[in-house]
Amino acid sequence: MKSNVGAVDKILRIVVGAVLIGLALTGTIGVWGWIGVLPLATGLFNFCPAYQLLGINTCKLSKK
Repeated sequence: MKSNVGAVDKILRIVVGAVLIGLALTGTIGVWGWIGVLPLATGLFNFCPAYQLLGINTCKLSKK
């Protein structure tokens, strides 16, 4: 798996995922909050399968 999630994207995914999971745990938004596992996982692993399918890469390109 090649990294395709950039720094800002990664932080947003982790925050949104954690908030959704927190809201699900407190019962505020119900079962749908567990969808937050997806953005949390993609943020932690720096890889998004949907980005790969669509050819999107938010990582900065390193100059070699």
